[in-house]
This record gives sequence, structure tokens and C-alpha cells, in this order.
Amino acid sequence: MNLDNEQDLSEQASKEQWQQGQLLDLTISDLTHDGSGVGRWQGRVVFVPDTVPGDRLWVRLVRVKPQYAHGKLHELIESSPHRVRSGCIVADKCGGCQWQQIDYAYQLEAKRNLVIQDLERIGGLVQPPVEPVLAVGAALAYRNKATYPVQVSIAPGKSPQVQRRTVQAGYFQKSSHHLINLNQCPIQDQRLNPLLADIKRDIQAIGWSIYDETTHRGEVRHLGLRIGRRTGEILLTIVARTGNLLNLPEQAQTWLDRYPLLKGVALNLNPDRTNAIFGKETRCVVGQESITEIFSGLQFRIQPTTFFQVNTEQAEALLQAIEQQLQLQGEEILVDAYCGIGTMTLPLAKQVQQAIGIEIQAEAIEQARANATLNQITNATFQVGKTEAILPQLDIKPDVVLLDPPRKGCEGSVIETLLRMQPDRIVYVSCNPSTLARDLKLLSHQYELVRVQPADFFPQTAHVEAAAFLRKG
Repeated sequence: MNLDNEQDLSEQASKEQWQQGQLLDLTISDLTHDGSGVGRWQGRVVFVPDTVPGDRLWVRLVRVKPQYAHGKLHELIESSPHRVRSGCIVADKCGGCQWQQIDYAYQLEAKRNLVIQDLERIGGLVQPPVEPVLAVGAALAYRNKATYPVQVSIAPGKSPQVQRRTVQAGYFQKSSHHLINLNQCPIQDQRLNPLLADIKRDIQAIGWSIYDETTHRGEVRHLGLRIGRRTGEILLTIVARTGNLLNLPEQAQTWLDRYPLLKGVALNLNPDRTNAIFGKETRCVVGQESITEIFSGLQFRIQPTTFFQVNTEQAEALLQAIEQQLQLQGEEILVDAYCGIGTMTLPLAKQVQQAIGIEIQAEAIEQARANATLNQITNATFQVGKTEAILPQLDIKPDVVLLDPPRKGCEGSVIETLLRMQPDRIVYVSCNPSTLARDLKLLSHQYELVRVQPADFFPQTAHVEAAAFLRKG
């Protein structure tokens, strides 16, 4: 056989292997932002969930493109030294976590690398000054909030004419709307676990209908639980389509009597065909309409739909890193764009002459003002509206601007306004390294990147928070 024929046969064999359903011997070398492992096979890339760099495995190809494919772990041939036994019995099914199988020290290293890669690749930065990932507190049992979709499981009963219907709540399986039923979750505050199992049983016993997203019928859509990590106060929210729930006040009072830490039960109405969890209207059924949390020495009132970082300890540690970097002298004017309920604004207001918060949600601004009054802070003011609309209208030049935008990052006009306004320093807090890198590239024309401090707000997942510190260059 001549060399040309051997090459043709080799190429044909390669094409036959690069097809849906085929098995490949693959070694994982990297991780992606969605938590999947990355392997390379004959110059092509394969993405495989539930894997760890250093794993050697058989991968079943499930979606194939000319230069990349998505695969499924078929068999582990050799384990990575960074692979650990998961702390959750449904971690391989539940869509809540991606990295339960990765040892925590390596999770932190991987997250720092994700930030560096985006700053270099998207931001065009050379050797960006990225610190080790800030990690305080526990890698499990850290979440102060959990929101569980509710469904009905149908199974055969004792006779063919009878069906057994069971109320379930949990998280959706990865890339599906198939519910993984949970009675506890290792990443949420463990004081919430008893409520999850009991409330499902109570809903079934009382006979409330469960929402069906295909027919848009039924009532109960989600269960919301949140807790003050420092106070222990718990708030339960029932998300329903219309709120037509038999004996809701009586049942809510039963829960309040049963659980000493439970301070209030709320009803949120979401009548729309939507993937959004909460609707616009929330009512307090019994008890308190909010719980209290202690953050950076201040009291914050938190309602059912309030945005508050799910990892209290890590958010406080990142705030302390910001304070240490800024070294505020008490004479500065600070603008906190995307300020929410004033979580960062109010602690920083105690260290500056004037603080101004901007937030698009009117309800959040009402809570920010109430929290300022609660803590007797008088030098913080708050304005409702889009940052891109309000920031150019401010009649002051701030010394420091704090940015904490949603995952999509800042609007282009916000960056343009900052470049015109030229505050001395900018702190950009981001939950998405990709859009952070994009915006830092735009700001780099006039600002020097001094330091980037990642923080692990979401252990056991691929998500990473980061604060970038800039000064006028």
C-alpha cells in the first residue's frame, strides 16, 4: 500500500470517528465559563460537562460541528488529581452546580485563569494584574437565598385507573425543564433545609394546584426562601399564578408557629406566561414583610424580591477589599451606579463627604432610602433611572465612581460619559469577566488598570465576581 492510500484511509477513519454517537479517548485540559471541561482531538475541540482538567475519559459525541463538538462523559479511564467526590447526591443531574467534582483550591485557580484569559483575549491587556481569588467562609452552605420551581410528578397507583401525584420542588436538570426533586441542598444555608421538605408535603396535603407551564393552568409556581445569615431570620414566598390558594392565611400561620426562625410568609403573583420567577405584585400574608440582615455593620431590610448578593460573607469581604484599595479620606464625592438597595453605597457613604446612588428599579431605591434612614446615614442620596440617563445630568464631578452593572455590562453611553466626566478613580464590579474585559478595553484609553480582585461569590459553580480598580492615567 502506498503512502497516499494510507493517508486517505487515515482521513476516512478520522471522519468516521468525528460523528454523533462515536466514542473518543480524550484528556481534559481546560475549563469554560459554563463549567464544562475542554479536550482536544486531532486539532478539534470537545466540550464535556462534569469533567476536570487532568481527567482521561471515553467521551460520547452528542453534537458535532466541523471544528468542535459537545460530548458526554461515558467512562472515566483515569481521574484527575483535582477530582473529588461530590458533596451532593444529585450533582451529576441538577443544574445548580457545575463544579462539585472539582477540589475547591483548583476551582479558585480556574476562576482566576478565566478572568485572566478574558482580560487578555477580549480586553487586549498584557499580563493583567489579577490577584488570587478572594475566598472567605465556607465552600458549601453559603447561599442566603434559594428559589425552587414546583412541579407534580405522576406515577402509577395501586390500580390502572389511579395515578399517584406527588408535589416536588428542586432545580431543573442541566439543559432541560426536567425537575430534580430536592429535600435539601448542600450549597444553601442549612437552616433552610427543614422548610423545603415540609412545605412540599403541606402543599400536597392541603391540595393546592401546581402550575403547568404547557397549559398555563394551576397555581403554585415557585417556593422562595431567604435568610439573614447574621440574624437567622427567614422569609418564605409562595409564587402563584392568581393567588387562589385555599386557606392560605391559616396555613401560613401554621408555618410561622412551626418554625421559630420564620418571620414572614409572602405571596407573589405571577400571572404571565414567562420564565421570570417573580411577578410585579407581592403581598405579606402573615408576619413581617421583610427580614433584617447585618452587612458591614449596618442593618438592611430585605424583601421577597429584593436583590441582595446570595453570599453575604464574600460580598462583605469584597467590600472590605474595595475600602482598602480606595483608602477614602472623608472628603470624596462618590457615585454608585447600579446601586440596588444601597448595599455598597451606604457602608462607603460613612467614609466620604457625599454618596449618590443610581438605580433603575424604583422599589430598590425606596428600600435604599429606608435603609439609609434605618442606619442614620444622611449624606447618601438616591435617584431612580437608567445610569446612562442620570450620570450625564449630575452637576458634580465625582472623585470615585463605583460600577456594578448586570451581566451585559455597561451601556456604551455610560463609558462615554465616564470618559468625559473623568473621575479620578473607577471601581468596576462585575459578575461577567467577558463584558468586564470589553468595557475595560474602552476605558483603557484614559485609565490605567491598577488591580483586579476576583471573589468567589458562587463556590461549586463556574461563576466568578471581580472588582477592577482604575485610576486616571
